[in-house]
Amino acid sequence: MLDSKNSYRQVIKATSLFGGVQVFNILISIVRSKFIALWIGPAGFGIATLLNTTIGLINGMTNLGLDRSAVKDISFSHANAQPEGTARTIQIVKRLVWFTAILGSVIMLAGAPWWSEIAFDSKEYTLSFVWISLALLFKQLSNGQLAILQGLRKLKELAKANLYGNLLALLITLPLYYFYRIDAIVPAIIISSFIVFIFTYYFARSEKVATVKLTNREAFVEGKTMVQLGLTLSISSMIGLLVAYIIQIFISQTGGLSEVGLYNAGFVILNAYVGLVFTAMETDYFPRLSAISDRIEAIRQTVLEQAFIAILLILPIIVIFLAAAPFIIVLLYSNEFVPIIDMVRWGILGMVFKAVSFSMGYILIAKGDSRLFMKTAIGFNALLLIMNLSGYYFGGLKGLGISFLLYYIIHFIGLRMITKTRYDFYFNKSFYGIFGICVLICGISFLLTYIEYSYLKYGLLIVMAGFSFVFSYIQLDKKMDIKELFRKIFRRK
Repeated sequence: MLDSKNSYRQVIKATSLFGGVQVFNILISIVRSKFIALWIGPAGFGIATLLNTTIGLINGMTNLGLDRSAVKDISFSHANAQPEGTARTIQIVKRLVWFTAILGSVIMLAGAPWWSEIAFDSKEYTLSFVWISLALLFKQLSNGQLAILQGLRKLKELAKANLYGNLLALLITLPLYYFYRIDAIVPAIIISSFIVFIFTYYFARSEKVATVKLTNREAFVEGKTMVQLGLTLSISSMIGLLVAYIIQIFISQTGGLSEVGLYNAGFVILNAYVGLVFTAMETDYFPRLSAISDRIEAIRQTVLEQAFIAILLILPIIVIFLAAAPFIIVLLYSNEFVPIIDMVRWGILGMVFKAVSFSMGYILIAKGDSRLFMKTAIGFNALLLIMNLSGYYFGGLKGLGISFLLYYIIHFIGLRMITKTRYDFYFNKSFYGIFGICVLICGISFLLTYIEYSYLKYGLLIVMAGFSFVFSYIQLDKKMDIKELFRKIFRRK
């Protein structure tokens, strides 16, 4: 019982550490998004979205999935007290990352006219793509350094690198947007990626790891297994980015750049702001799961703990966003972004299902099950593409929100069946009971948003928000004795 309590506390501590940083990053993002939205509008947002998506797409095509496969190998060696193996793996990662960074940058540079034609149906932005090849180079190198820190479970250093990099990037790029408006988009992207790289490089270098002599040939030969898994992850990531790219281009050609900007704003709310729980958890969760990848019972317990905490942490966030969506959207952006309210409210309901499927999905990666992971990635992304295109075609931005909800439900059911069949993974009845109540609370809160009388509507939503907080607290307290945890923290102080 004590081990179980400590295990839950470990998850909470790791989540709190990086979650706190994510909150600061979100505040930074809010400030940046608010001012940028005012200075460049939805159309400018659309341009920035397509440029950043292209960077993400080429990054996914060329990074060999090292940001995931490297974490798996480093964390396994580190957890099993293999210092020489850990040092050698890190050296291999560094060599491979430089190769992928240069490769990605060259592909962006050489194909600049083509990328411009695809994204904007014009060669007008060719020079923009030439310049942001530098941003891609820095991004790839940064991801390599972050993978090393994550694999070593240096969460504090990882958190500092993220926080300091984003904060300084904000302070430097905001004046650019103020003075140069849309013309600042490309310089801001380059400068931001460079600053993040500087900080990630500094904190990764501060970790003392034994120096290992390694030739390029040895790096590629010994890194073969890492690359094989990485390629699978890279292809799946590329497919996901390609799907997002196609959706954005479809919206651009159907509804215009302003619609792309609106879509991206809603997407950011769902995945960055609401999804901060997943980002915070992933940092520690994946290395922990990779370290025990050869023990199925340990995996089952770890995934159960992660899913349990994920749904309870995200529950109050979902209810708050459902209640305050109009206010939050205007606060984050401007009145021009009000059309995404319905998209956000429908899409956010899917987050409670995503919380569980997020926890299950990492089993495939931790186990190194490349073929199965690839099949699921292709299948689910094809489904997402069809549903999103259909949703926007028939229902506009609101239709997109509905399609996100339906997709996350299907994704949850699909992963549940796959992990049960392949690994005999399952959740116990107690978990499903808690999960069912969370879904019910979210559903009731959503229905309350349709009440016409404002005082009644927001009064009831406040009650539901309070109830969700209390429910989450009680359930978490049962598993880890939160009061005792706080007492220990205060004693240390």
